[in-house]
Amino acid sequence: MNDKIIHHLSHTDLDGYSCQLVMKYTPYKLFNYNANYGAEVKQTLELILQNIISSDKDATILTTDLNLTPDESKWLNSEVEKLNTQKKEVKLLLLDHHATGEESAQKYNWYFLDTSRSATKITYDYAKENFNLDAPLWMDKFVNIVNAVDLWKMQEEKNFEYGKVCMRLLGEMRELNKIMFAEQDNNYKLSLLHEAVKFMDEADAPIVLDENIHMLKKNFFKIDKNDTLDNLATTYVVKLLGDAKDEKTIYYKGYRGFLSYGVGNTSIIGNGFLLAYPEYDFIVDVSFRGTLSFRANNNVSVSQISKEWCGGGGHPNAAGGRIIGFKEQYRYDLVKKQIEKIINEKEAIAGDLEYKKEN
Repeated sequence: MNDKIIHHLSHTDLDGYSCQLVMKYTPYKLFNYNANYGAEVKQTLELILQNIISSDKDATILTTDLNLTPDESKWLNSEVEKLNTQKKEVKLLLLDHHATGEESAQKYNWYFLDTSRSATKITYDYAKENFNLDAPLWMDKFVNIVNAVDLWKMQEEKNFEYGKVCMRLLGEMRELNKIMFAEQDNNYKLSLLHEAVKFMDEADAPIVLDENIHMLKKNFFKIDKNDTLDNLATTYVVKLLGDAKDEKTIYYKGYRGFLSYGVGNTSIIGNGFLLAYPEYDFIVDVSFRGTLSFRANNNVSVSQISKEWCGGGGHPNAAGGRIIGFKEQYRYDLVKKQIEKIINEKEAIAGDLEYKKEN
C-alpha cells in the first residue's frame, strides 16, 4: 500500500469537489479540505501546515480549483521551505484554470495553470499520468460533464444540462456545516456526487437526477427508519454534536455549555441536543456574523447569560444577542478562542464585583 499523504485543498463548487472525487481513486492517504476565496483560503492552508507539523510525516499539499494571489503563493512557498529545512519533505502542487493565477504560475514551478480545461479535467489528466489513478468506467464521462458546465460549453447540451443539475445538487446541500463538520460535510458532498454518476446514462438523465435529489439526500442520513429529510438530518447532526462533546464544551460560572458555530436551526437542533445529552445546561450557536442563539434545559437562565455576554436577552430557556466586533472565522478553534475570551473577561468582572461586595 502506498504511504504517500496528500492534503487536498479544493474549492467549494462542483469543479472543486469533483477534483476530490477524482483523487479518491488514487492509492494515497487523502485529507480533504474545502475553502472559498478570501481569508478562508489562508486560514485553511494554515490548518494544513499545522496538521503536517503535528503528524511529523512527509506530505504533499495539493490545491485544486483555487488560484492563489502572489502574496499567498509567496507566503505558502516560504512556509514549506521552512518545513523542508526541518528534516521533513513537503511538496507543493497547484492545479488550476483561473487566469488570475498567471503571475504566480510564472514564478513557481509547483503552480500549474491551464485556462483551457476545468480544474477537474486538469486533475483527472494529471492523476492518470502522475498519481496512479485507477479510474472507474464512469469517470471520463463525468469529468467531461463537469468540464462542460464549468467552462460554460452550452453546445455540449447533454453534458451541460446534467452538469447544471449537479451544480444545484451541491448548492442545496446545506444540512451540514463545513466548518463544524468538515470531514462529514466533505463526505456528504462526494458521496452524493458519486451517486449522481449512476444516472448519467439514463434517458432524460438531467430530469431523472433532478427528480432523485431528495431521495439521495435522505438515503445519506437514513440510519434505521424513514422520516422527513429535516428529521433525519437533525438526528444526524445531534449525533455529530454529541461525538464532538469533548472538544466543543465550554463552561460559564460552573454551568456546562456546548458551543457550535454556524449550525443554525437552534430551536430544533439545540433542543434535540439538550434532550439527548442532559448533562449539558445550555447550548449556544454562533452565526458567522456573531449572532448568538441560546437554548437551555431549565438549569440556567440563558437570558441572563446572553445579557452578561453581549447585552442580549430573551427567555430563560431561549435567548439571543450579538457580539459587537465579532471576527468571522473559517476554523472552529478560532471561534472558540473568541468566545472563551469573552467568558474569561465576564467571569473576571463578576469575580471583581463579588470581591468588592464582600470587602
